[in-house]
Amino acid sequence: MAAGKSGNSKMLEPFKPPPSKKPRRERNRGKLPGSTPTSEVMEQEIWKEFPEDLFEAVIARLPIATFFRFRSVCRKWNSLLDSQSFSEHCSQVPQANPWFYTITHENMNVGAMYDPSLRKWHHPTISFLPAKMIALPVASAGGLVCFLDIGHRNFYVCNPLTQSFKELPARSVKVWSRVAVGMALNGNSTSGGYKILWVGCDGEYEVYDSVKNSWSRPGSMPSNIKLPLSLNFRSQAVSVGSTLYFMRSDPEGIVSYNMVTGVWKQYIIPAPVHLNDHTLAECEGRIMLVGLLTKNAATCVCIWELQKMTLLWKEVDRMPNIWCLDFYGKHVRMTCLGNKGLLMLSLRSRQMNRLVSYNVMSREWLKVPGCVVPRGKKRQWIACGTAFHPCLTATA
Repeated sequence: MAAGKSGNSKMLEPFKPPPSKKPRRERNRGKLPGSTPTSEVMEQEIWKEFPEDLFEAVIARLPIATFFRFRSVCRKWNSLLDSQSFSEHCSQVPQANPWFYTITHENMNVGAMYDPSLRKWHHPTISFLPAKMIALPVASAGGLVCFLDIGHRNFYVCNPLTQSFKELPARSVKVWSRVAVGMALNGNSTSGGYKILWVGCDGEYEVYDSVKNSWSRPGSMPSNIKLPLSLNFRSQAVSVGSTLYFMRSDPEGIVSYNMVTGVWKQYIIPAPVHLNDHTLAECEGRIMLVGLLTKNAATCVCIWELQKMTLLWKEVDRMPNIWCLDFYGKHVRMTCLGNKGLLMLSLRSRQMNRLVSYNVMSREWLKVPGCVVPRGKKRQWIACGTAFHPCLTATA
């Protein structure tokens, strides 16, 4: 009877299906390879003694994009930006690819930053500009971006990553016509200060020194440089060391200004034939030229390098033919959004809106993903932009 009762009780128990086997991904979620359940929690007693200098060295070598997340973890991590030792660690890290700060046609008051390493757009909230003020990025140096308002009156300098910001004092020369702008560091980092130069077609120019926080006019344009300058405002200036280079026409060529010696020079360099929308670029001290080569109905993007001995442009690369076929028969316009070793080009027509990047060293062409605002679907049209080397410790 006892055996019978035990048998009946087993028969009355609810049926339990055999445990299902979880996928390996779920079983390993949250675990490190080779870890055991007892080691999943970081021991506070161990990690609180982690050396401070080693901690800063690790943070300095993280991808720049992680900065947006880690500075909001705690006050201590956010205060690293003001640490001298952290700044020294950052200076020891090899310079990464430049980022691109751009302005879109749809919203001229909001910038968009592109990280080519992760091929990702960031949309920071730039809160320093006055309300309804349209300021365009015109130059950069050492992680800082120089902005000029659309009325050509006020200059601003900002680190787009940290929001470090400064409005420059008013210019002494009241020139509100369009100007070309260049920017260069006094040394290897912003700790030594920086200089900004603006120059107009009539030869008027001024230099801003961040150490003195003032504008000055070191001299006058030499008589051997033909005026008006006929500056190519589609081309941003490039800097090689302490020298800035600007593109001009009539005569075709380049004018340069040395920020240390205050000397202007002029170079007569004939432009390639059938060239449109051209702009200067720079890569490791070499001066480059990028532009649209248009003949009949065919259009192609070409890259030239300036030969120092002959002062002539030598073609070194051009966009793949399969890409250029998309331009056939179309009225294509090009804007260069960054010219520091890694170029970003905006190519557009009535039927096309395309962004491409070109690495001068590796000669690699890549298509850039469209710029879409958060929670948006429509691709933005890029109006202008500049390249800058992201730096967490650069201060305006």
